[in-house]
Amino acid sequence: MIAIRQHSFGGPEVLIPEEVDDLQPAAGQVRIGVAACGVHLIDTRIRRGVPGAMPPPDLPTIPGREVAGAVDLLGDGVDPGWLGQRVVAHLRQVPGGYAQQAVTSVDNLIPVPEGLSGADAVALVGSGRTALGILTEARITPDDTVLALAAAGGMGWLLVQAARQAGATVIAAAGSDKLDRLADLHPDAVVDYDAERWTGRFPAAPTVVLDGVGGRIGRAALESLAPGGRMIMFGYASGVPTPLATDDLVAGQISVSWALGPRMASYPGGVQALARRALELGGQGDWRPLVTSYPLAEAARAHRDLEERRTVGKVVLLAR
Repeated sequence: MIAIRQHSFGGPEVLIPEEVDDLQPAAGQVRIGVAACGVHLIDTRIRRGVPGAMPPPDLPTIPGREVAGAVDLLGDGVDPGWLGQRVVAHLRQVPGGYAQQAVTSVDNLIPVPEGLSGADAVALVGSGRTALGILTEARITPDDTVLALAAAGGMGWLLVQAARQAGATVIAAAGSDKLDRLADLHPDAVVDYDAERWTGRFPAAPTVVLDGVGGRIGRAALESLAPGGRMIMFGYASGVPTPLATDDLVAGQISVSWALGPRMASYPGGVQALARRALELGGQGDWRPLVTSYPLAEAARAHRDLEERRTVGKVVLLAR
């Protein structure tokens, strides 16, 4: 099979397509003939060897943790009914998604709803489950004005849809080169956060900020919150978290929380239940992911474009 292998830490050029041996599932595992695999911004940090929530892997490694495809081989003890099923899976702490095959525990499998593409399934199993965790934390109501940062990204795209479905007033914010795409979501306002004094263009002060950007943009959003508002942080695509101090909370009478990690794991049924629900929403047509796709062999280009903010939606590698 073809896999993207990394033998050293560095720039996108360290991601190299190679021919490797076919995988064999162990007992309780299946092999997936991968059709699509997800690419995360955190993958680019891991590629560079930057310490973070996930430690740098032992090398050589095959990056990636989200895959969709058909089960084509069973390990001992696995129900034969899985053979041939279209599934999506998060590989948890074991990478290996940037490849034409992946092995994982049968417990990680989620059937892909009829009519949903592999690329969309990959977008939902990762970004979708996280979006649901964020929404659980945010507790959005029709009385809220929601500011979604990086609204043209894989996560932001879903959060805008969900906030609208909750009846909230939605402000979708993104960089100037991505604003045209946001019209497809019909938010109440679209704002360019690369512009000067961009927070002065809101129709109303936000009561909820969904922040996956951090840095100066996250800080400006924090300062725009209405009294009593809440900020849900779930990442920092800018490279640094939103700077804040206890005085900010007291002065604005606001709350700030981090939506990932243990917060998601405490959801009834855990992160797997969140992923199943996200796939259901996609299968029902309630959530429509936005995907930018690349051939598997062009993983390096996908990383480069993601780091240079040239992508929209969820970045996916197509393996077949």
